[in-house]
Order: sequence, then C-alpha cells, then structure tokens
Amino acid sequence: MNGILYRICQCTWGIFQTLLGFAVYMMCGGCEHFNYHGSIVTIWKMRSSVSLGMFVFITSEPFFAPKFEGQFSAEELSERLLVHEYGHTIQSMILGPLYLLVIGIPSMLWGFLGGKRRREKQIPYGAFFTERWANRLGERATGELSIGNLALE
Repeated sequence: MNGILYRICQCTWGIFQTLLGFAVYMMCGGCEHFNYHGSIVTIWKMRSSVSLGMFVFITSEPFFAPKFEGQFSAEELSERLLVHEYGHTIQSMILGPLYLLVIGIPSMLWGFLGGKRRREKQIPYGAFFTERWANRLGERATGELSIGNLALE
C-alpha cells in the first residue's frame, strides 16, 4: 500500500488511535523522527515500544538486547521491533475504531502483566494472538523479519 493511501486510511478509519498517537508525537519534540512505509516513527527514551495509528514509538535501547548479545546486534533487534510495531499499524487499518479494544488493551496487558510468566516459562512475546498477528502483518508488508518468536524477557 502506498504512503498516501496508508495515511488516509489511518486518518479516517483509524482516527481514534491516530489522534492519540499524534498527541504523544507532539510531546516528543526532541526525539528523532523518520518515515517508515508511510508511518511516522519516533525513537524515544521509554523502555517499551507502542503503535498508535500511523505513529510508531520505538525504544532507543531495547531492554532485552543484552539477552541476545552474540546472536543479534542491538540495531538488528531494533529493526525487528520496528517491523513488529509496523504490523500493529496495519492492525489499526484493519480494525479501525475497534483497534484499541481488540489489540491495544490486550497487548498492553500481555506486555506489562505477562512478563513474569513469560520469563519463568520462556514464552515468546509473539505467542499472544495480538503480537503473533502483528509479526506476520509487519513481515508481509515490509518483506523484513520481525521479533518473531523471540522470548524477550
């Protein structure tokens, strides 16, 4: 999908999450921003990453990078994380106003509340339906690898 059609879809069907993303984007004035397949990416200092409509916020230093030292560089992990988060932007276009309920809230709960269980049992972050779907969508749309089935914590 070209960038113009992507942005039109995000600003109409995905308007709720795009407005929320725009508000967060406006608070990130000193951060690095760039375009990625039509989305607007911000590299921020937060420990986690999030996608809100056409706005993607990527952590500047993935907290899980040391775990994969020797397997992946921090840069490669960041790129894979970006593909994953871009997948969430496609979910936003598919689900429109339902995105925050169907993907946003469950994904946040999995990310923040499921961490201990995932660490103990080495469950991949992508095992949860919202994350697995985002990985597949991001990989298909970009032709690049996502975080896939890496056990991040």
